[in-house]
Amino acid sequence: MTSIGGTQHGPEGDGDQGEEPGARIQELGGARTNLRRATREIASPLLTPGFRLLAPFFEFLEPLELLNACPYGCPLHPMDEQQAATVTPRSEDRAPDQARSFRIVPDIAPHAHGSVLVSTGNTQVICAVCLEETVPRWMKEQNVPGGWITAEYSMLPYSTLTRRPRDISKGKLDGRAVEIQRLIGRSLRAAIDLDLLGQRTLWVDCDVLQADGGTRTAAISGATVATALAFAKLIAAGTLEKWPLRSLVAAVSVGMVDGKVYVDLDYEEDKKATVDLNLVMSHRGEFIEIQGTGEEATFSGTDLSGMLAAGQRAIAVIIGHQRRVLHDLAPELPEIN
Repeated sequence: MTSIGGTQHGPEGDGDQGEEPGARIQELGGARTNLRRATREIASPLLTPGFRLLAPFFEFLEPLELLNACPYGCPLHPMDEQQAATVTPRSEDRAPDQARSFRIVPDIAPHAHGSVLVSTGNTQVICAVCLEETVPRWMKEQNVPGGWITAEYSMLPYSTLTRRPRDISKGKLDGRAVEIQRLIGRSLRAAIDLDLLGQRTLWVDCDVLQADGGTRTAAISGATVATALAFAKLIAAGTLEKWPLRSLVAAVSVGMVDGKVYVDLDYEEDKKATVDLNLVMSHRGEFIEIQGTGEEATFSGTDLSGMLAAGQRAIAVIIGHQRRVLHDLAPELPEIN
């Protein structure tokens, strides 16, 4: 193996690295001249007429010296004059119109007719469904045919960052819990043929295991799956003769945060939201309930339309998850069109 001009030639050497030093110096000199010429062409239009008379002498200036000589500055440094926009990251690196991950663990309560643990992001809710062979007293007194659906909602003491006392310890039901359980009941009654239940009550218990925003919407989406699983078991046992579930139901929260529409808000986003909206829909795209309010703020018709559109898209995704879960857990279920 030999060495010529500081370059080794042999089995591992590159033959094109052995050119003469003088030729290499000439090549570098030519490249510098071309760089000066290109820089002068960029800078010349920026010069004043009088200053442009000196342009021939710029051939001997270094490129950076030439650019610094421009009296109005150089357009090649725009980033020095702009600040990057502040972007608040979302949980799970989501886009503003993207819902959190949706997961279902079935049979979380073995003694219930149907049960699931539903998770939307870090929010976790146990949804259990039981069928009782009776109806509320008011239905008996008024001779109302068919059955009924009653939902109960509660947050377990350890579901929040600080312990939350149970309602029984306070001697009264929490007003928020009453509102939410009524919402869950209304949402399911809109999707179920009560006459096909007979003189029975379907109890839907939703207990929040971990709260990170959107507990009521997660409860509705999870309770729908738990109810479908309960009906499958009751039909298989001969308790019910016909399939009562007429449509799938899902819900999602939508809000305005920093002037933008955000879907499926977690707790930190919910605290900053100026508008809070909960949307419940069927799989056919029909509205079941819309709860919207400004948090010390107002919102326009355009804002409302944007929130509804974003919520509809997110609910369509959640219903797709529900369909896949039900198909995997109970493939014998009838198709809900």
